[in-house]
Amino acid sequence: MSEDDDAVRTLLAYLGAAMVATGQPVSDVEDELAEVSTALGFPDVQIAASPTGVFLNLASGLPATFESVQGGLRLDQSAEVRSIRHRLSQSALTVTGATTELLELRQRPPRYPQWMANLGWIGIATGIALILQPGGPNVVFAAVGAVVVVVLFRLGQRFSLIATLLPTLAAFLLACGVFAAANADLLDGPLRTLLPPLAVLLPGALIVTAMSELAAGDMVAGASRLTFGLVQLLLFTLGIVAASHVVTVPAEELTNLRVDALGWWAAPLGLILISVGIGVLESPPVRLLPWITVVLVLAFAAQSFGQHVGGAPLGSFLGAVAATLGASLVEAVRPNLPRLVVFLPAFWLLVPGSLGLLSTTTLVTNPNGGGANAFGVVTVVCAIAVGLLVGAATARSFGGALDRVRRGYPLRGRGRPGRSLPR
Repeated sequence: MSEDDDAVRTLLAYLGAAMVATGQPVSDVEDELAEVSTALGFPDVQIAASPTGVFLNLASGLPATFESVQGGLRLDQSAEVRSIRHRLSQSALTVTGATTELLELRQRPPRYPQWMANLGWIGIATGIALILQPGGPNVVFAAVGAVVVVVLFRLGQRFSLIATLLPTLAAFLLACGVFAAANADLLDGPLRTLLPPLAVLLPGALIVTAMSELAAGDMVAGASRLTFGLVQLLLFTLGIVAASHVVTVPAEELTNLRVDALGWWAAPLGLILISVGIGVLESPPVRLLPWITVVLVLAFAAQSFGQHVGGAPLGSFLGAVAATLGASLVEAVRPNLPRLVVFLPAFWLLVPGSLGLLSTTTLVTNPNGGGANAFGVVTVVCAIAVGLLVGAATARSFGGALDRVRRGYPLRGRGRPGRSLPR
């Protein structure tokens, strides 16, 4: 084994772990990493990606390596990972240069100071409240509740105990406040009012990614992500249920009641606040913000139309298809823009984690009606997962046709080979 082979194997391990940290499904990580390996002259690479790390070797019988995933990446870091992968595939970056960039990626500071990131978090919560529960007192509570969650999150970065208890502790404190406000007749729909301040912490994207992996045959990765996401939901639910015993609230108040008192302008303003908040909190390149906003608007419009025509499952399905197609069309129009970075913020609009929190809470506080709600959230999550798969397949077909048109080839061509066996 030559030194060059060792360097390539190390680079691929670093790159694979970084791609997993961006939130991509493991099947996409394996496929895209194999393309990079082929471009580097190793077409027989063997890769096994999981949510916690990547195993690989350059060919059967050769030495293997493992690289663990060290937490998630911000959107600006995810954009850089995509750029590194693209330049490697185009032979525009050396192995040594790519390895250096990946090692430096984790140490890159956010684009904005922490106080601005905190304001971005509050802006996202306020924007989601304007869409999810557009009532004046409800939006005010979402903004104040986001301050509480931000304080707890920053404390969790210093104290491991708070980090471990963050879901339960945040849900408990916010629920005590909103239940007390509801008892004082200051606001309606307290359970739904809880969701915007917690939305950034909720594992909605994690659960939908797990469902997508299960549908694609990645059983180990999908099952582990799904289990972790459900445990996180239960921790949030535990905090809310505990608060309902501390601050007694009538059972009929703990329902999925939507308040709509602000008018048509609440949703557009909410979308703007979410886009700006994401730009400050996640530090994506400024050139991506207009495209992120476009995909958010497409997902919201498709979801709203589907909910109006056929209810939450159809809205979730159409929203997921629109988000996937929108991000893919953006990448087709602007090939240098990272599709994943443009797409991920749409998960905060689809809010599958929020719906799951509503259902699990109702299941505990009202067992007689909670079963139907639990079935409803399973349907919604499955609808989003299927929407992602349909959108990805459609986008892949459109992208292949577009490439052939650009190269002057006929539209007829080979399809993408399917995966043979589930892992």
